[in-house]
Amino acid sequence: MSAASFAKPSFVQRLLNSIGSGARPQAVIGARVLVVDDSPTICAVLGKMLVQDHYEVLKATDGHSAIIMAIRERPALIFLDVVMPGLNGFDVLRALRHDPRTQHIPIVMISGNAQATEQFYLQRFGADDFMKKPFGRDEVYHRIGQLVLSGRLAPRSAAVPPLSSVPVPAAVAEALAAIPDVAMPDAAHTASSIPGKFALRQT
Repeated sequence: MSAASFAKPSFVQRLLNSIGSGARPQAVIGARVLVVDDSPTICAVLGKMLVQDHYEVLKATDGHSAIIMAIRERPALIFLDVVMPGLNGFDVLRALRHDPRTQHIPIVMISGNAQATEQFYLQRFGADDFMKKPFGRDEVYHRIGQLVLSGRLAPRSAAVPPLSSVPVPAAVAEALAAIPDVAMPDAAHTASSIPGKFALRQT
């Protein structure tokens, strides 16, 4: 057996260098994460969770803005809501996957709508994962960790000192404390049926 056959994939090597025993896999500090949701509450709560884990958060509240921001900012990860006015999440996902500038970006679809959840599993359109509302901090961090383990996100280096002891400005801490810790779907997004909203088009 050749020596090459024992070589580990590069992402595994980076992962082994980045996490200690029992550590939670994390993406690199300061990685840009785009949150796309027409609910200000979801944007705020998910943004809070990401900021607390030392990611840079970008936000878009509609599909058109999400596509423009993804092309312009090239985020490391996108959390993309399914139910939105105008372009829904599936439309945005399709557009991003067809554009060579954005087709490589990991995308986690999010929704509290049962119909959207069902259709996501029937035809994923190239999304990396799905997260159902309501969700908490552990769920968000788990999804990111899975993307790190699969090599879709670069892992955080073990050489970087922990940031838990870094003081947070009082104004920032107060603003974060006012945001809930669990992302609940809006009532309008939990309807059991939205006729015609998610017509699946073949591409």
